[in-house]
Amino acid sequence: MATVEPGIARHYEVSGLEERILAALADAGVDVAHLRAGDLEAIDEFHIGGVAATRELIDQIGLKPGARLLDIGSGIGGPARFVANSAGVDVTGIDLTQSYVDIAASLSKRVGLADKTRFVQGSALDMPFAKASFDAAMILHVGMNLPDKPKLMSEAARVLKPGSVFAVYDVMRLKDGALTYPLPWASNETMSFVATPDDYRSAAAAAGFSVTAERPRGALAVEFFAAMRARLATAQAEGKKPSPGLGLVMGEDARTKMANVTAALEGGILAPVELILRLV
Repeated sequence: MATVEPGIARHYEVSGLEERILAALADAGVDVAHLRAGDLEAIDEFHIGGVAATRELIDQIGLKPGARLLDIGSGIGGPARFVANSAGVDVTGIDLTQSYVDIAASLSKRVGLADKTRFVQGSALDMPFAKASFDAAMILHVGMNLPDKPKLMSEAARVLKPGSVFAVYDVMRLKDGALTYPLPWASNETMSFVATPDDYRSAAAAAGFSVTAERPRGALAVEFFAAMRARLATAQAEGKKPSPGLGLVMGEDARTKMANVTAALEGGILAPVELILRLV
């Protein structure tokens, strides 16, 4: 794993990302000197379905105010901020990419959520947290970069209290078929570890989780990317800059990544899938 992680971290690096985000928001008329968490939603929810998908996933956890939630693969902090803001919980995010950790902390400070969120650099497969540290955990579009699903599940089980919920929302493989790269999570096949729902279920069961709910979100995914393409096309036709979106985080080849993942989604090879797991 040690050989894979530096390449994955580099895949997500976008130079000057925070400055680019703030500039794009200012261009769109946002008062960046008085930023609110909601102003960032189009950019910092780096997964299919955006903030609406986060909300639907979180609604299934049953979080109580003051609970301690772990966000595995927290990126630039969007889901962590959304949950801290909407559910009144304390969120700890862990991410492999140091610049994402730094940006997540900075953006949380800008929107007044520094006291409800904290971010640390580290591996999901070897987390720097004590046993039974958290009341719940979530992972959104991260497992595709993790080669060892059993280790992910055993680490999540270790840091969660008994009875806790682990909400998984990952892109999974539903049938055989070649994938074309780059994809949003991988420049090439050496950093993509897309697995089947059965792989996740087996790994979860071995770690002591039971599956309480499962839902494929393929239709949502196809609609999400169609809407994104339509917005880009409209902006182009009108000679305007597109409104700030995930393309900022995806970097220079964002359109190629979107086209490749859309082809796999429309072909039924991949789909985002929700799994709600409870630690027995």
